[in-house]
Amino acid sequence: MARYWCGVVSREHIKFGEQGGFCQVCHGKRAPLARMAVGDGIVFYSPVVQFRGKEKCQSFTAIGTVIGEETYQFQMTPTFVPYRRDVAYQPCIDAPIHPLLDRLSFTKGLSSWGYKFRFGHFEITDDDFSMIAQAMLPDSAQTVLNPAIQAQTSQNLDLFYDQD
Repeated sequence: MARYWCGVVSREHIKFGEQGGFCQVCHGKRAPLARMAVGDGIVFYSPVVQFRGKEKCQSFTAIGTVIGEETYQFQMTPTFVPYRRDVAYQPCIDAPIHPLLDRLSFTKGLSSWGYKFRFGHFEITDDDFSMIAQAMLPDSAQTVLNPAIQAQTSQNLDLFYDQD
């Protein structure tokens, strides 16, 4: 059974990950990525536009399905070799978090709603994933979305199927 995750990454960095078909969380640590499995759904929350920047984003900015079997290291610089995981991303729009705060189980009723995001990567419920997906994929607003494992990732990236 699929699980659902939220990663916390600046908008600038997750858009780079989308283009490359990978994700990287918690400053390149392996453990958070290793908890995920092929077919799991993942959304990304971006508190800021740029890494170490001050301009707020406070939106969900990417959504996809884990497709890579393993975590792997990638040498970004001579001294920084973070872990990554392959993800097939769904084209989407940014979804501001504020309209969802009173509806998401991990923020509902909390004045310090941002605390959970400090973990950098955490599991969310299927209901929370569906609610976020509906905000990010407005053409699918009337359906329940679930991640689907793709046999071929280079061609068909229909990452979600409608469930009646």
